[in-house]
Amino acid sequence: MALTKGIPSEKLETGNVGTITHVHEKGAAYEVEFVANNGITIAALTLLPHQIRETNGQEEILHVRKLIA
Repeated sequence: MALTKGIPSEKLETGNVGTITHVHEKGAAYEVEFVANNGITIAALTLLPHQIRETNGQEEILHVRKLIA
């Protein structure tokens, strides 16, 4: 999944890709983990459905960026 809007307090930008690790109450909220390229967790957050979107495999490409401190 990808963020629909950045979360500056967590150093996350719109479009950053995360992994859903838990679904709350039939999709009322999601636990999502964001990791750096080395596998270290950057953030693990509870997000609402409007804050994330499904990615579309063949129509999108992943990219890397420097994590701003």
